[in-house]
Amino acid sequence: MIPFTYARAENAADAVRLGAADGVKYLGGGTNLVDLLRESIERPTTLVDVTGLSSAIEERDAGLLIGAAARNTAVAEHRLVRTRYPVLSRAISSGASAQIRNMATVGGNLLQRTRCPYFYDADGFRCNKRNPGEGCDAVDGSNRTHAILGASSACVAVHPSDLGVALAALDADVHLHGTTGNRTVPLTELHRLPGDRPDVETVLEPGELITAIELPAPPPATRSAYRKVRDRASYAFALVSVAAVLGVEDGRVTAARIALGGVAPKPWRARTAEAALLGGPATEQAFRAAAEAELADAKPLRDNGFKVELAARTITAVLGRLAREQA
Repeated sequence: MIPFTYARAENAADAVRLGAADGVKYLGGGTNLVDLLRESIERPTTLVDVTGLSSAIEERDAGLLIGAAARNTAVAEHRLVRTRYPVLSRAISSGASAQIRNMATVGGNLLQRTRCPYFYDADGFRCNKRNPGEGCDAVDGSNRTHAILGASSACVAVHPSDLGVALAALDADVHLHGTTGNRTVPLTELHRLPGDRPDVETVLEPGELITAIELPAPPPATRSAYRKVRDRASYAFALVSVAAVLGVEDGRVTAARIALGGVAPKPWRARTAEAALLGGPATEQAFRAAAEAELADAKPLRDNGFKVELAARTITAVLGRLAREQA
């Protein structure tokens, strides 16, 4: 048992004051951090409980503001989320178990660490994310579930969040509070690609924390969907997931936002596919071509080449379903 102290923050300013010191970790629902403590991967000297931050879900400028302490279940079941952002509700409901969703917070979900087995096995394998400069045994190891986009020779782990994939497709912004005040970053820029420093996973500064997620109003006349392909029907991480927002008018694509999960070290916004689709025909052939364009730079490993075709088929299927719903 590694000893640590515990403090409860009353608000964001209090949390940052307590969290500015070295060795401090913020504690939300604890569904990931407690596991990391148990495995001695995280060794904080102090835990700052931030469940006292806002958990409100409220309308703002025709969009929605979600407090970082909101529980995943509360977000998925909220009336405005279910009616305006069904892709988000579906993505959350696809993640983990009901018990974990009842505990997990929105902010914590976005900041959860990879579930790569090499990362979790501190005694048996090398991991640059855990110990910078040590090496990555996943590159030449069992890598069926690992990244095909955005990875590097230093790290091929994927980000596990379902919620983050939906938020990427919804053009969400992340509100942050730190020692220098408040700032906002797009969700798509919150997480860093590994490069040669996979241990630095986000753009957060020391002591900075997520206070809220802001969703803009959905594009007019669009529909959205989330599909998660996994090894079993429940409590499994995505091999490939697709969050999509699509608008179709007179047989042509008027709006397209696509994000992928299970294929990259961060929620992957498929901007190449979006650009290929916009203004073009809403046909299966066009959807497949856009998917292939997005995946042209994929770099599969020994065991996960199937993800390229799986991702292309899943993108095509999700877009096809949304187009048919608007026909």
